[in-house]
Amino acid sequence: MEISGIRRSYERAALKREDLPEDPYVLFESWLQTAVDEQLSDPTGMVVATVDSEGRPSLRSVLLKKFDHDGFVFFTNLGSRKAQQIAGNPNVCLSFPWYCLERQVHIQGVASKISTAEVIKYFLSRPKDSQIGAWVSHQSSVISARSVLEAKFFELKQKFSNGEVPVPSFWGGYRVKPTSIEFWQGGKNRLHDRFLYTDNNDGTWKIERLAP
Repeated sequence: MEISGIRRSYERAALKREDLPEDPYVLFESWLQTAVDEQLSDPTGMVVATVDSEGRPSLRSVLLKKFDHDGFVFFTNLGSRKAQQIAGNPNVCLSFPWYCLERQVHIQGVASKISTAEVIKYFLSRPKDSQIGAWVSHQSSVISARSVLEAKFFELKQKFSNGEVPVPSFWGGYRVKPTSIEFWQGGKNRLHDRFLYTDNNDGTWKIERLAP
């Protein structure tokens, strides 16, 4: 299979320093809103990168569920590979690959567990089948067949048919507090626009243009 000739020119938009807000969250919200308005599949989908104790990286896709000036929030099984690696090294990266918009956002930051109250609030907002799904899967563990999951799901669906689904003790969320946020806008002739916001630790951000 020959793939070296697969390419396209990025000419949809440009990113200029004079158009950038001083607050990266303002630009992120604008770009996310565009992804929603353009009806991209999973506009809140992001890739989370962690490393294990030997420095080997892992990637997986999750959904962003909240963001504000305190950081970016996602939820997961606390026994999962990502959770175990975060426990050993809380430095993570997030990436939003909005390829159809010729845009990417890359975030470096530190992950920490969110409060129990926040976990409960979000868990109760989920569809009931999703709540049950959280109980079924011991994420990242080896299973013999899909039928094991389906049987457990049916069992728990019967168990919780007449009442609320409690929040599993092994399920929670993380907030990633950014130390830097990079905005990438595809450009003609591979002269992409890249701007890096770096946290000054005083409520302000340094903004630098990066070579493509």
